[in-house]
Amino acid sequence: MKHLYALISLLFLILVTACRQEFPQINPPEKSVALTLTDEFDAFWTGMNNSYAFWDIDPTDWDAVYRTYRPLFAKLKSDDESSRKKGYTYYQEMTANLIDSHYTLYFKDPTLPAISPSNARILKRPSLHQPIPVAHYQKTIPANYLSAGAVTGVDTSKSSPGLLVAGKIKNTNILYFRFPQFALSDWYADPTSPAQAVVQYVFDELQNPDLDGIILDLRGNGGGNASDLDFLLGRLIDKSYVFGSLRAKAGMGRLDYLPWFDFTVHAVPGARPFTKPIVALVDMFSISMAEITPMAIKALPTGNGKLVGERTWGGTGPLTQENVRYNGGEFSTSVLARVYTSSLMFRYKDGKIYEGIGVPPDVEASYNGVALKTGKDTQLETAISQIR
Repeated sequence: MKHLYALISLLFLILVTACRQEFPQINPPEKSVALTLTDEFDAFWTGMNNSYAFWDIDPTDWDAVYRTYRPLFAKLKSDDESSRKKGYTYYQEMTANLIDSHYTLYFKDPTLPAISPSNARILKRPSLHQPIPVAHYQKTIPANYLSAGAVTGVDTSKSSPGLLVAGKIKNTNILYFRFPQFALSDWYADPTSPAQAVVQYVFDELQNPDLDGIILDLRGNGGGNASDLDFLLGRLIDKSYVFGSLRAKAGMGRLDYLPWFDFTVHAVPGARPFTKPIVALVDMFSISMAEITPMAIKALPTGNGKLVGERTWGGTGPLTQENVRYNGGEFSTSVLARVYTSSLMFRYKDGKIYEGIGVPPDVEASYNGVALKTGKDTQLETAISQIR
């Protein structure tokens, strides 16, 4: 999720004293000149030491990483192919246990694949399965579960185009809405996008007093723009509410943090509260905003929100490109085109941090690949049953 518009400017007027400095500070990684692979390691290590948002809860001993891997990088030769490959494995090892589930290393060398600790972590889940194919949403759900008049749209203006589907569940007044990423406000503002008509259909239906419930199908949703939180849920409430808190870095020290501050869903002016059941349908491929939004739904003041499905991916830390402002988040080095990492830490209203763990559902509905092949969506049927 690239943008976070709800932050207040007062946050950045508070400074916290650094705990202690264990290693000498090196130039910012973007400005470091790496003449050797040791220089490159120094730039990366310092960038992580200063910018990573989860050091106070992460199991990785970053000091031990320095002591172990700096001598190993010192033995490598910059112009040697085997050294280059060995250095790549070191990056894998150093980052393997980082809990930030957005965390990804992108190399400037196009022959080196990106490194994602959370991808490796998800592969170890006992319940691992393939993502539900787009054809299921495009054909099976409209044919088998939605009444006539359902609408679909494929957005082609985004870097990751996807299918939107909305309609009423057959023989009910339950609204179903599936979208692949959080770009709702962008789609809505673009009348040339086929996705705009789907979003408009949903917003029109939210005004229907006879609506009996809502299912937001966020399975496989990769997250996106945090402003969609207000843009969507703000239409279902008449008063703003707090559902968790956020924390940013305060300075260059590893444990320099600002105080926690409220993460709020803001009501859209003129909106009225929706008091019928709202179900967020999630799976292990629901990430970022597709985890934060269900958590906000579960925390609705009206108590009508529920999560159905599987434990989510576990990437709840918001991201932003304004990393100088937040003293944390994404950076780059002479070798790494992008160290993609969360800018802030998110703590839910229950006091728990779900980063690297995933959000558990209120009602578990496991993936059933055999049923899917026959056109039966048992997870969706469980969601429907929670409203009926």
